[in-house]
Amino acid sequence: MTLPAPETKYVSQWRVSCDGGVGALGHPRVWLSLPHETGTVECPYCDCRYIHESFRDKAA
Repeated sequence: MTLPAPETKYVSQWRVSCDGGVGALGHPRVWLSLPHETGTVECPYCDCRYIHESFRDKAA
């Protein structure tokens, strides 16, 4: 059985919140800071990956 790849979201802010995005079935809201060096961060609960729009072409 394979798991679906985690979601990737491109954002314009350096600080984002994640709550799993599925209402009551999500996870507690967490605030994540995107490092200016890499421009990417992953949610520790759902593994959703946030990439700053200035790193769209650089993130692998």
